[in-house]
Amino acid sequence: MNIEQLEYVKEVFETNSMSLAAQNLHVSQSAISQSISLLEKEIGIPLFKRSRNGTVPTEDGRTIIKKVLEILMKVDEIKEEVQSITSVYKGELVIATIPSLSMTFLPKALASFKKDFPQIKVMVIELESRVVIDRIVHDKAHLGLISLNPYTSDGLPDEPIAFHSFQYKGELQVIVPRDSVLALNKELMLKDLANHAFIMSASSFWDGVTEDIDQVCGGINVIFTTTNPEVIKRSVAEGLGISLMSSLMLRDDPYVESGRIAAVPLAGYRLDASGTFGGIYSKKGSQQRLARKFLDYIEV
Repeated sequence: MNIEQLEYVKEVFETNSMSLAAQNLHVSQSAISQSISLLEKEIGIPLFKRSRNGTVPTEDGRTIIKKVLEILMKVDEIKEEVQSITSVYKGELVIATIPSLSMTFLPKALASFKKDFPQIKVMVIELESRVVIDRIVHDKAHLGLISLNPYTSDGLPDEPIAFHSFQYKGELQVIVPRDSVLALNKELMLKDLANHAFIMSASSFWDGVTEDIDQVCGGINVIFTTTNPEVIKRSVAEGLGISLMSSLMLRDDPYVESGRIAAVPLAGYRLDASGTFGGIYSKKGSQQRLARKFLDYIEV
Protein backbone atom coordinates (compact mmCIF):
# COMPACT_ATOMS: atom_id res chain seq x y z
CA MET A 1 0.00 0.00 0.00
CA ASN A 2 1.32 3.42 -0.92
CA ILE A 3 0.13 7.02 -1.20
CA GLU A 4 -0.16 6.81 -4.99
CA GLN A 5 -2.65 3.93 -4.73
CA LEU A 6 -4.70 5.87 -2.19
CA GLU A 7 -4.79 8.91 -4.46
CA TYR A 8 -6.04 6.71 -7.32
CA VAL A 9 -8.82 5.36 -5.06
CA LYS A 10 -9.81 8.89 -4.07
CA GLU A 11 -10.00 10.10 -7.68
CA VAL A 12 -12.04 7.10 -8.85
CA PHE A 13 -14.42 7.55 -5.91
CA GLU A 14 -14.92 11.24 -6.68
CA THR A 15 -15.38 10.79 -10.45
CA ASN A 16 -17.11 7.35 -10.45
CA SER A 17 -14.97 6.59 -13.47
CA MET A 18 -11.63 4.94 -14.14
CA SER A 19 -11.23 6.83 -17.40
CA LEU A 20 -11.99 10.26 -15.89
CA ALA A 21 -9.68 9.53 -12.97
CA ALA A 22 -6.91 8.60 -15.40
CA GLN A 23 -7.51 11.78 -17.37
CA ASN A 24 -7.42 13.99 -14.26
CA LEU A 25 -4.27 12.36 -12.92
CA HIS A 26 -2.52 12.27 -16.32
CA VAL A 27 -1.88 8.53 -16.23
CA SER A 28 -3.23 5.63 -18.26
CA GLN A 29 -6.51 3.95 -17.32
CA SER A 30 -4.76 0.59 -17.19
CA ALA A 31 -2.24 1.98 -14.69
CA ILE A 32 -5.01 3.05 -12.33
CA SER A 33 -6.96 -0.18 -12.79
CA GLN A 34 -3.88 -2.33 -12.15
CA SER A 35 -2.81 -0.28 -9.13
CA ILE A 36 -6.25 -0.50 -7.48
CA SER A 37 -6.46 -4.23 -8.24
CA LEU A 38 -3.11 -4.78 -6.47
CA LEU A 39 -4.38 -2.80 -3.49
CA GLU A 40 -7.60 -4.85 -3.36
CA LYS A 41 -5.57 -8.05 -3.49
CA GLU A 42 -3.32 -6.80 -0.67
CA ILE A 43 -6.17 -5.92 1.70
CA GLY A 44 -8.45 -8.75 0.57
CA ILE A 45 -11.48 -6.55 -0.08
CA PRO A 46 -12.90 -5.33 -3.43
CA LEU A 47 -13.25 -1.55 -3.28
CA PHE A 48 -15.19 -0.87 -6.50
CA LYS A 49 -17.66 -2.53 -8.85
CA ARG A 50 -18.64 -1.46 -12.34
CA SER A 51 -22.29 -0.71 -13.04
CA ARG A 52 -24.47 1.36 -15.38
CA ASN A 53 -23.79 4.24 -13.02
CA GLY A 54 -20.05 3.93 -13.50
CA THR A 55 -17.39 2.66 -11.13
CA VAL A 56 -18.90 2.76 -7.66
CA PRO A 57 -17.73 1.59 -4.22
CA THR A 58 -18.75 -1.77 -2.86
CA GLU A 59 -20.43 -1.89 0.54
CA ASP A 60 -17.19 -2.86 2.27
CA GLY A 61 -15.33 -0.49 -0.03
CA ARG A 62 -17.17 2.54 1.34
CA THR A 63 -15.81 1.88 4.82
CA ILE A 64 -12.26 1.49 3.53
CA ILE A 65 -12.51 4.50 1.20
CA LYS A 66 -13.62 6.67 4.12
CA LYS A 67 -10.38 5.73 5.90
CA VAL A 68 -8.42 6.39 2.70
CA LEU A 69 -9.83 9.93 2.50
CA GLU A 70 -8.94 10.54 6.15
CA ILE A 71 -5.37 9.37 5.54
CA LEU A 72 -4.97 11.63 2.51
CA MET A 73 -6.28 14.59 4.50
CA LYS A 74 -3.57 13.93 7.09
CA VAL A 75 -0.96 13.66 4.34
CA ASP A 76 -2.03 17.07 3.04
CA GLU A 77 -1.78 18.48 6.54
CA ILE A 78 1.76 17.12 6.85
CA LYS A 79 2.76 18.64 3.51
CA GLU A 80 1.33 22.00 4.57
CA GLU A 81 3.13 21.84 7.90
CA VAL A 82 6.45 21.01 6.23
CA GLN A 83 5.94 23.85 3.78
CA SER A 84 5.22 26.30 6.59
CA ILE A 85 8.33 25.18 8.47
CA THR A 86 10.73 25.30 5.54
CA SER A 87 9.38 28.59 4.24
CA VAL A 88 10.38 30.25 7.53
CA TYR A 89 14.04 29.61 6.78
CA LYS A 90 15.32 31.73 3.92
CA GLY A 91 18.46 33.34 2.64
CA GLU A 92 22.06 32.39 3.43
CA LEU A 93 23.73 30.66 6.36
CA VAL A 94 27.40 31.52 6.90
CA ILE A 95 29.21 28.96 9.05
CA ALA A 96 32.65 29.78 10.47
CA THR A 97 34.42 26.66 11.74
CA ILE A 98 37.75 25.42 12.99
CA PRO A 99 39.42 22.90 10.59
CA SER A 100 39.06 19.91 12.92
CA LEU A 101 35.28 20.19 12.75
CA SER A 102 34.99 21.06 9.07
CA MET A 103 36.80 17.86 8.07
CA THR A 104 34.95 15.47 10.41
CA PHE A 105 31.22 15.59 11.08
CA LEU A 106 30.38 18.86 9.30
CA PRO A 107 30.09 17.36 5.76
CA LYS A 108 27.48 14.83 6.91
CA ALA A 109 25.49 17.55 8.70
CA LEU A 110 25.67 19.78 5.62
CA ALA A 111 24.39 17.03 3.34
CA SER A 112 21.39 16.30 5.57
CA PHE A 113 20.61 19.98 6.06
CA LYS A 114 20.77 20.77 2.32
CA LYS A 115 18.45 17.86 1.60
CA ASP A 116 15.79 19.30 3.90
CA PHE A 117 16.43 22.97 3.09
CA PRO A 118 17.58 23.17 -0.54
CA GLN A 119 16.49 26.81 -0.69
CA ILE A 120 19.16 27.86 1.84
CA LYS A 121 22.56 28.91 0.51
CA VAL A 122 25.27 27.70 2.88
CA MET A 123 28.82 29.08 2.95
CA VAL A 124 31.54 27.55 5.14
CA ILE A 125 34.79 29.30 6.06
CA GLU A 126 37.67 27.84 8.10
CA LEU A 127 39.19 29.99 10.84
CA GLU A 128 40.70 29.52 14.28
CA SER A 129 38.38 29.66 17.27
CA ARG A 130 39.10 33.21 18.44
CA VAL A 131 38.50 34.56 14.93
CA VAL A 132 35.28 32.54 14.65
CA ILE A 133 34.06 34.12 17.88
CA ASP A 134 34.86 37.59 16.53
CA ARG A 135 32.90 36.86 13.34
CA ILE A 136 29.85 35.84 15.36
CA VAL A 137 30.08 38.89 17.64
CA HIS A 138 30.11 41.23 14.64
CA ASP A 139 27.43 39.26 12.71
CA LYS A 140 29.86 38.41 9.91
CA ALA A 141 28.97 34.73 10.37
CA HIS A 142 25.73 33.22 11.61
CA LEU A 143 27.03 30.03 13.22
CA GLY A 144 30.43 29.27 14.68
CA LEU A 145 31.85 25.80 15.34
CA ILE A 146 34.70 26.08 17.83
CA SER A 147 36.78 24.48 20.54
CA LEU A 148 37.12 26.38 23.80
CA ASN A 149 40.39 26.01 25.72
CA PRO A 150 42.83 28.23 27.65
CA TYR A 151 44.79 29.12 24.53
CA THR A 152 41.98 30.32 22.31
CA SER A 153 40.45 32.90 24.60
CA ASP A 154 39.49 33.68 28.16
CA GLY A 155 36.03 32.40 27.32
CA LEU A 156 33.06 33.58 25.37
CA PRO A 157 31.88 37.17 25.43
CA ASP A 158 28.94 38.02 27.63
CA GLU A 159 25.41 38.03 26.22
CA PRO A 160 24.07 37.83 23.60
CA ILE A 161 26.32 34.90 22.49
CA ALA A 162 24.83 31.43 23.03
CA PHE A 163 26.98 28.28 23.28
CA HIS A 164 25.74 24.78 22.42
CA SER A 165 28.07 22.01 23.62
CA PHE A 166 28.57 18.96 21.36
CA GLN A 167 29.33 16.64 24.31
CA TYR A 168 32.53 15.29 22.76
CA LYS A 169 35.85 14.75 24.49
CA GLY A 170 38.94 13.87 22.53
CA GLU A 171 42.65 13.66 23.26
CA LEU A 172 45.93 14.85 21.87
CA GLN A 173 47.63 12.34 19.63
CA VAL A 174 51.13 12.36 18.20
CA ILE A 175 51.17 11.51 14.50
CA VAL A 176 54.39 9.96 13.24
CA PRO A 177 55.63 8.22 10.06
CA ARG A 178 54.81 4.52 9.99
CA ASP A 179 58.50 3.54 10.21
CA SER A 180 59.26 5.89 13.12
CA VAL A 181 60.48 4.34 16.37
CA LEU A 182 57.80 6.42 18.09
CA ALA A 183 55.11 4.36 16.33
CA LEU A 184 56.06 1.36 18.50
CA ASN A 185 54.78 3.05 21.66
CA LYS A 186 51.27 2.65 23.09
CA GLU A 187 51.50 6.21 24.41
CA LEU A 188 54.01 9.04 24.48
CA MET A 189 55.03 11.80 26.89
CA LEU A 190 56.14 15.31 25.93
CA LYS A 191 59.71 14.42 26.86
CA ASP A 192 59.65 11.60 24.30
CA LEU A 193 59.27 14.15 21.53
CA ALA A 194 62.65 15.81 22.12
CA ASN A 195 65.00 16.00 19.12
CA HIS A 196 62.23 15.41 16.58
CA ALA A 197 61.31 17.81 13.79
CA PHE A 198 57.74 19.15 13.91
CA ILE A 199 55.16 20.24 11.37
CA MET A 200 52.65 22.32 13.36
CA SER A 201 49.23 23.77 12.79
CA ALA A 202 49.18 27.57 12.69
CA SER A 203 46.79 28.74 15.42
CA SER A 204 46.89 30.27 18.89
CA PHE A 205 46.09 26.90 20.48
CA TRP A 206 48.97 25.09 18.80
CA ASP A 207 51.30 28.02 19.54
CA GLY A 208 50.58 27.31 23.21
CA VAL A 209 51.28 23.61 22.77
CA THR A 210 54.55 24.44 21.01
CA GLU A 211 55.61 26.56 23.99
CA ASP A 212 54.91 23.65 26.34
CA ILE A 213 56.99 21.26 24.22
CA ASP A 214 59.79 23.82 24.07
CA GLN A 215 59.88 24.11 27.88
CA VAL A 216 59.79 20.35 28.51
CA CYS A 217 62.20 19.33 25.76
CA GLY A 218 64.58 22.28 26.03
CA GLY A 219 63.83 23.45 22.52
CA ILE A 220 61.69 22.48 19.57
CA ASN A 221 62.53 22.25 15.88
CA VAL A 222 59.49 23.40 13.90
CA ILE A 223 60.14 22.91 10.18
CA PHE A 224 57.05 24.80 9.10
CA THR A 225 53.51 25.66 10.10
CA THR A 226 50.32 25.47 8.05
CA THR A 227 46.58 25.89 8.48
CA ASN A 228 45.91 22.85 6.27
CA PRO A 229 45.64 19.55 8.24
CA GLU A 230 45.99 17.51 5.04
CA VAL A 231 49.38 19.12 4.36
CA ILE A 232 50.47 18.21 7.89
CA LYS A 233 49.46 14.55 7.53
CA ARG A 234 51.03 14.22 4.10
CA SER A 235 54.27 15.79 5.33
CA VAL A 236 54.38 13.36 8.26
CA ALA A 237 53.68 10.44 5.91
CA GLU A 238 56.63 11.55 3.77
CA GLY A 239 58.89 11.44 6.83
CA LEU A 240 59.51 15.17 7.14
CA GLY A 241 58.67 15.22 10.84
CA ILE A 242 56.01 14.53 13.44
CA SER A 243 52.99 16.52 14.56
CA LEU A 244 50.13 16.70 17.06
CA MET A 245 46.42 16.51 16.34
CA SER A 246 43.15 16.08 18.16
CA SER A 247 41.75 12.57 18.03
CA LEU A 248 38.62 14.07 16.46
CA MET A 249 40.62 15.15 13.42
CA LEU A 250 41.92 11.61 12.99
CA ARG A 251 38.58 9.83 13.17
CA ASP A 252 38.20 7.54 10.09
CA ASP A 253 41.30 9.18 8.66
CA PRO A 254 42.62 7.54 5.45
CA TYR A 255 46.26 8.22 6.35
CA VAL A 256 45.87 6.36 9.65
CA GLU A 257 43.67 3.59 8.26
CA SER A 258 46.08 2.92 5.39
CA GLY A 259 49.04 2.80 7.78
CA ARG A 260 50.88 5.72 6.16
CA ILE A 261 51.01 7.43 9.56
CA ALA A 262 50.55 6.18 13.12
CA ALA A 263 48.61 8.04 15.80
CA VAL A 264 49.87 7.57 19.37
CA PRO A 265 48.03 9.07 22.39
CA LEU A 266 49.94 11.80 24.26
CA ALA A 267 49.81 10.96 27.97
CA GLY A 268 50.56 13.14 30.96
CA TYR A 269 49.65 16.35 29.20
CA ARG A 270 47.59 18.81 31.22
CA LEU A 271 45.32 20.02 28.44
CA ASP A 272 42.68 18.06 26.51
CA ALA A 273 43.35 19.08 22.91
CA SER A 274 39.73 19.01 21.96
CA GLY A 275 38.73 21.33 24.78
CA THR A 276 35.00 21.83 24.67
CA PHE A 277 33.58 21.54 21.17
CA GLY A 278 30.42 23.44 20.45
CA GLY A 279 28.44 25.79 18.28
CA ILE A 280 27.94 29.49 18.98
CA TYR A 281 25.53 32.02 17.56
CA SER A 282 24.35 35.50 18.39
CA LYS A 283 20.95 35.68 20.04
CA LYS A 284 20.51 38.95 18.16
CA GLY A 285 22.00 37.66 14.90
CA SER A 286 20.23 38.01 11.57
CA GLN A 287 19.96 34.22 11.14
CA GLN A 288 19.88 32.95 14.72
CA ARG A 289 16.81 30.73 14.12
CA LEU A 290 18.51 29.12 11.13
CA ALA A 291 21.73 28.67 13.11
CA ARG A 292 19.81 26.85 15.86
CA LYS A 293 18.10 24.65 13.28
CA PHE A 294 21.46 23.62 11.75
CA LEU A 295 22.74 22.55 15.18
CA ASP A 296 20.01 19.89 15.20
CA TYR A 297 21.79 18.18 12.31
CA ILE A 298 25.18 17.85 14.02
CA GLU A 299 26.07 14.41 15.34
CA VAL A 300 29.44 14.12 17.05
